[in-house]
Amino acid sequence: MVASALGVSAQEPARLVSFDEALYMTMTDNPSIEAMQYEELAARRERQAAIGLRMPVISVGGSYAYLGSDISLDLDFNHLKSGVQGSMGQLLPSLDPALQQAVGGLLGPLMGQSWEFSYTLQKQSLGFVGGSVTLPLFLGGKINVANRAARINEESVHQQSVQTRNALVSELVERYFGYSLALQVVEVRKQVVDGVRKHLDDALKLEQNGMISSSERLYVEFKVAEAERELLNAQMEAETIKSALNNTLGSSEEYLPATSLFYIEQLADSDYFCRLAEEHNPLLNQVNLKAELARQNVRLQRAEFFPQVVAVGGGTFYNYQVTKMLPRWAVGVGVNFKIFDGLNREYKYSAARQTARRVEILRDKAGSDIAVLIESLYSRMMNYRNQIASIEVSMNFAEDYLRMKEAAFRAGMSPSTDLVDAELNLAKVRIERMQAAYNYDVALAKLLENAGVSEEFAIYMHSDGAKTVTYEK
Repeated sequence: MVASALGVSAQEPARLVSFDEALYMTMTDNPSIEAMQYEELAARRERQAAIGLRMPVISVGGSYAYLGSDISLDLDFNHLKSGVQGSMGQLLPSLDPALQQAVGGLLGPLMGQSWEFSYTLQKQSLGFVGGSVTLPLFLGGKINVANRAARINEESVHQQSVQTRNALVSELVERYFGYSLALQVVEVRKQVVDGVRKHLDDALKLEQNGMISSSERLYVEFKVAEAERELLNAQMEAETIKSALNNTLGSSEEYLPATSLFYIEQLADSDYFCRLAEEHNPLLNQVNLKAELARQNVRLQRAEFFPQVVAVGGGTFYNYQVTKMLPRWAVGVGVNFKIFDGLNREYKYSAARQTARRVEILRDKAGSDIAVLIESLYSRMMNYRNQIASIEVSMNFAEDYLRMKEAAFRAGMSPSTDLVDAELNLAKVRIERMQAAYNYDVALAKLLENAGVSEEFAIYMHSDGAKTVTYEK
C-alpha cells in the first residue's frame, strides 16, 4: 500500500527495515564512522609514538671523505746536530781508544744523515661505518608531558567518535521516522483524494438532477485539485527524505520503515538527563580534556626552566684508512642549561597559564549551556506529548463528525461541501497527530544525544511505556 503510494515497481520491491536494523547499518556502513575509526587509530599510534620518547635513540651511519692532502707531522732537528757533534768531540778523547773507535763508528753515519723526520697521521682518503646511542636522562619533565598529552589526545578523539555516533543516531531518527511520517502522509493524502473524487462524482449527479447549485460542484472541484496538489507535494517530500535516509544508511537500496512513530507517557525528569550529561556528554568530556591539556602545556613551558641532561655514546664498526690515534668508541653525558633567552620562557609560561584559566571558564559555561539545552528539549517533548493527547481527542471528534455528515448527506440534509470539509478536517488532524509524534521522537533523540546516551534510544522505543502512533483510515 505504501509502496504503491510512491510508485515502487513490483520488479524491485522495497525491503522493510526496522529501526534497529537501520541503526546497525548506519553504524556499520556510514562513511563518517569509517573516517572516525581511522582518526582513532592515528591517535593511538601517536600515543604509542610518545612512549618511544623514553627509549634510547640508536642510529647507524657511515661517511667517506677525501682530504686536500695527508695530515702529516714534520720535525726538523738539524739545528741540534752541531751541538751534538761538539759535545761528542769533547767526550771522545776521554774514552778508551777501542771505545772511541766503536762510538765513532756508530755516530759517523748518524751525523752524515739529515735530521728531518715526517710522520703521516691521517691519509688523504678515509671512511668509516659506525653507530650512536642517545638516551635522555632528564628534560625537565617534557617526556612525561608529551606522554600525558598523547593520552589526552587519544581520549579526545575517542570522545569525538562518540559524539559522531550520537549525532548519527539523531540524524537517523530524524530521517527514518521522517520517511515513515512522509509515507503515512502520502497514504492520508491518497485517501483524501479518493474521498473528494467520490464526492465530486456525487456532486455532478446531484447537479444534473438539480439538487445542488453549480457553485457547490465548483467548490468540490476546487477541493479535488487542492487534494491532488497536496498528494503530489507529499510524494515529492517522501522521495527527498528517502534519499536522505539512504545517505545516512550508506546504501542506495530501496527501504521502507517497519517501525512506527511512538511517544512515551512517563519519562524521568530533566534532572536525570542533566546528571547523565555531566558524566557522558562527549562535548563536555572534550572540554574537560582540553582543560587538562592546557594544564599539561603549563608544565611543558615550566620544563624550559630546568636543565636538560642526555647520555650519549658511539663507536665505529668499520674503518677505512682512519688513523689509529683516534679512539674507536666514546661515551659521555651532556648538560644544557639555558640562562637567558630574552624572557621568552617567562612569557610563554605566563601565556600557558592564562590559556588554562580561559579553558576552565569555558568548561563551566559549556556545562551550563548543555543543561539549558536539555531543559529546553525536555520541555519541548512534554509539549509534544500533551499535543498528541489533545489531538487524539480532536481526531475522535473529527471521525464522529465525518460519520454524521455522511449520514446527513445520504439523507439529503447536508450539502456535499460540508462532507468534503469534514473529510479534509479529519485528514488534517491525523497528520497533525503523526507530526507531533515525529517531533517527539526527534526531540527525544536530541535529548539523549546531549545526555551522551544516544545508544539508549532503542531501549526507550521498546519500553513498556512506548505508545505507537499511526494513521487510521
